[in-house]
Amino acid sequence: KPLVLSSLAEGESYGYEIIKRVRELSGGQIEWSDGMLYPVLHRLEGDGLIRSEWKEADTGRERKYYRISSKGRQNLAGERNRWLTVHNTLCKLWKLKPVST
Repeated sequence: KPLVLSSLAEGESYGYEIIKRVRELSGGQIEWSDGMLYPVLHRLEGDGLIRSEWKEADTGRERKYYRISSKGRQNLAGERNRWLTVHNTLCKLWKLKPVST
C-alpha cells in the first residue's frame, strides 16, 4: 500500500509502469507480478485512496491509469509516519543512524 501510494504521489501511472518503478527503486529486490499488484490497486480504489481512468497511451493502446486521491495523500502521510517510526526504532536497536521525519 505505501509503495503504490508513494509511486502514484509522483504522478499518474499504469500497472506495468508501477511494477517497473518499484523494481528499479528496490534494485530488483522487490519483484511484483500483475497478479500481486492489481488486487492492491482494486482495493485502494475501492477504499477511495486512488482513482482510475482509461486513456489512450502513446502506443495507441488503451490503458487504465491510476492517480492518488486527496484521501490517498492523507493516508500516505499517516503511513509514512508509521513506517518512519518503525524504521527509526529499528535503527536505534541496530545502532544505525535514524532518518528524520
